[in-house]
Amino acid sequence: MPAWEESYLGQLRELAGPERVLITVGARAVLRDGDGRVLLIKRSDNGRWALPAGTMELGQTLQDCAIREVFEETGLTAHRVTPFAVYSGGHVSTNVYGHRYQHISLAVRVEEWSGELLRETDETTDAAFYPLDALPEGSTHSVHATLEDLARFEAGAPFVLA
Repeated sequence: MPAWEESYLGQLRELAGPERVLITVGARAVLRDGDGRVLLIKRSDNGRWALPAGTMELGQTLQDCAIREVFEETGLTAHRVTPFAVYSGGHVSTNVYGHRYQHISLAVRVEEWSGELLRETDETTDAAFYPLDALPEGSTHSVHATLEDLARFEAGAPFVLA
């Protein structure tokens, strides 16, 4: 993983300056264990529980981005993913550094994975599997919305474009 300053987004932020809203493209992943519990990570930048997610680097596909983010944030290797939603709704968020972004994010369901879960990484302070009816306090809004959309998709609803 490149240092922030060397990443595509870091370089773009340097060119655009701190005030401008940037559009980012990335992926988030829903990974479940054999008991149906969902994997959440506790982000080191804001302390919130979230799905493994992040921004694409130049030359990556969205699939590559999802797989890379799962590995970087959990130590697990995703082998096969199925996309079920794209979120692009125009919501602008502000990160802990005061930078504003409009995120476009592909949500994928991880079909197969391997490895041992790392509870702490450079980007996380914790990681664990949670039952859907007992998600930790401080889970981001996107966790709940994504899991609801996945449940509808798995029940036969069409791919989500939001």
